[in-house]
Amino acid sequence: MRINCPICGSRERREFYYQGAALARPAPDAGEAAWDDYMHLRDNPAGETRDMWCHEGGCGAWIVVTRNTVTHDVVSTALATDARTVLA
Repeated sequence: MRINCPICGSRERREFYYQGAALARPAPDAGEAAWDDYMHLRDNPAGETRDMWCHEGGCGAWIVVTRNTVTHDVVSTALATDARTVLA
């Protein structure tokens, strides 16, 4: 699988560190249940997901990768700072 780093271009997946699902953080006062869900509950979808990856073997940028878990196709990538408004 190749991932397109917005800074470095197309790179082999082994240059990246997978962090997990790209989720919007609850508000600080959202309550215990909201924070428990955010920290511990994850879906395991077959299909399109949005994940956080770090270009560890390259520029060090955090990237939101939209990919299909069934076909391993990378649909899109964006710097996490640029995708922040989309996650909120």
